[in-house]
Amino acid sequence: MPKLNLEGHHSTLGKWISEVFQWILNISLLCAGLILSYALFSEAYDLSILLIGHESKYQVIEKIVVFFLYFEFLALIVMYFKYNYHFPLRYFLYVGITAMVRLIIVDHSNPVHTLLFALAILVMVIALFIAHTERLRRS
Repeated sequence: MPKLNLEGHHSTLGKWISEVFQWILNISLLCAGLILSYALFSEAYDLSILLIGHESKYQVIEKIVVFFLYFEFLALIVMYFKYNYHFPLRYFLYVGITAMVRLIIVDHSNPVHTLLFALAILVMVIALFIAHTERLRRS
């Protein structure tokens, strides 16, 4: 009695499902990139209005950091496609560090919270250093 070989069928089905989800992910990231691009230009416009209006230094700095957050998220999407559908860890750390700096600028009323935010930045900088070591790069 001949054996049924379902192994190839499951492999083909799994590959097809994987490709469909990859396409959905890619299209979703492209849409997110378009939305982030709009937000980036909107933030740049708001920043130019703040600079002309001579608003407070904290508002201007906050807008600059938010601008860089949008910029970094767009760079993260670009790196995803550049590195063959993988997000490099270091870019997540860059985004996290920038977000924590923004948080310190916006909410610096509680010294304990500011210290904890600074410690979070230190942890991410250490993680970034570890991610850049030669041993981790090879793996």
